[in-house]
Amino acid sequence: MEQLVGFIGNVGFPIAISVYLLVRIESKLDSLTLSIYELARAVNDIRR
Repeated sequence: MEQLVGFIGNVGFPIAISVYLLVRIESKLDSLTLSIYELARAVNDIRR
């Protein structure tokens, strides 16, 4: 039982931080993806 608590204590914190960062970065990745599509569209308009 003590080993399980120790394992959760050692592994739980990095998992919690990873989930927090993924949630924060997800919205920024969506915004970046939209910007890339808009840039590609603008480049295609310039070529014409």
